[in-house]
Amino acid sequence: MNYVAQRLVTFPLILLGVSVLVFVAIRLIPGDAVTAMLGTEAGLLTEQQRAALATYFGIDQPWPTQYWHWLTGLLHGDLGISVTYGKPVLDVILERFPVTLELALLSMVIALLVGIPAGIYAATHSEKPSDLLVRIVAMLGQSTPNFVVGLLIIYFLSVGFGVLPTMGSVAPLWQDPIANLSQMILPAITLGFAFAASVTRISRSAMLDVLKDDYVRTARAKGVPHRRTIWRHAFPNALIPVVTLCGVEFGYLLGGAVIVEQIFALPGLGRMVLDAISQRDYALVQGAVLFVALNFLIVNLLVDLAYVAIDPRIRLGGQ
Repeated sequence: MNYVAQRLVTFPLILLGVSVLVFVAIRLIPGDAVTAMLGTEAGLLTEQQRAALATYFGIDQPWPTQYWHWLTGLLHGDLGISVTYGKPVLDVILERFPVTLELALLSMVIALLVGIPAGIYAATHSEKPSDLLVRIVAMLGQSTPNFVVGLLIIYFLSVGFGVLPTMGSVAPLWQDPIANLSQMILPAITLGFAFAASVTRISRSAMLDVLKDDYVRTARAKGVPHRRTIWRHAFPNALIPVVTLCGVEFGYLLGGAVIVEQIFALPGLGRMVLDAISQRDYALVQGAVLFVALNFLIVNLLVDLAYVAIDPRIRLGGQ
């Protein structure tokens, strides 16, 4: 069995463990779906009415029975019905996921376009004032929370220019690309700021290690131009740590950048899960977390495969 097949076989086991953890965790939160949905009006219900609603939502049964019913439905492609939206959970997730996916991709593009050149520049000017400046900015980016960056962007736009970014809805990219990008660029910059700082530091560190290798010194001794030495010989071998970082960060971004989506009122996956937890929408929380876990597993598998494409010396699974 090859490496990819081995990894794919472990996916159901990991997802099963995730499903158990999230199933128990959401039910340990005080309150229930009936109280969360009706609020103060829940106190006006009679015992018979409350029992009828609990039966309707399926929360009157013991936890093992609830989990078994949900798991059997999952095996048939049914993640349940969201009590908040009144629609199948999978439909709600697929409606919200494109916004989060686009936000994650834009953030990664910004981080790579800024972080990689900055890291390489700092590595090739090591211990010089420019290197110190890049490192200070990178540390500032890593130590500044996303919500601070987002609030500062909104504040300067509103006070300095008298405008506010459009919030609450996002125009589909395939219908109105300009409107879509104008709505998504500020959240993407907010997320990409810290991401770019991490990429800068990792790429700088990796390049410093690679520049000390013998083949780089040999290329320089043969008279290979400086730019070609950096980008053709050193850079590809410094990509492994950057790819690892991007895989991990991208997986977390697909989980939903909750704070940024909340600040900019984006109808994304993270904001949806936050609302579902507050509403005790058990089926939606369970389905969304399972969907995120599956995406995380796929991204990490692709990262491992990217290692082989970048460096042919790497063999997966002991091959």
